[in-house]
Amino acid sequence: MDYTSVNLKEKMSKFSDHWSPKIIAQMNDYHFKLVKFKGDFVWHRHHDTDEVFMVLDGKMSIEFRDGSVELKSGEMFVVPKGMEHKPFAERECKIMLVEPAGTVNTGDAGGGMTVEESTWI
Repeated sequence: MDYTSVNLKEKMSKFSDHWSPKIIAQMNDYHFKLVKFKGDFVWHRHHDTDEVFMVLDGKMSIEFRDGSVELKSGEMFVVPKGMEHKPFAERECKIMLVEPAGTVNTGDAGGGMTVEESTWI
């Protein structure tokens, strides 16, 4: 057993790219991922899983076809499975995602912002 804690600030300092989740831990079949958001993402949905957004630093919004939710540091939101959504952050925002291992960041949308395989840091 490794009794070393995960330092979120130290892990966040290891990358600068946006919209590219990095895995920092696994619990059962779930990954904890750090990601930096800036600008618009793509409209997408995850048909088989909910998705948790926890804002560690900054502000962001998650747009839905019928509304939106604003999140700031210290807040979280669970997007229900199958719900189409589009994250956005005007300025860089640091996020932790919690989702099943193997979840593709762009869900059913695909395209140029898709990260085929998340990197462990």
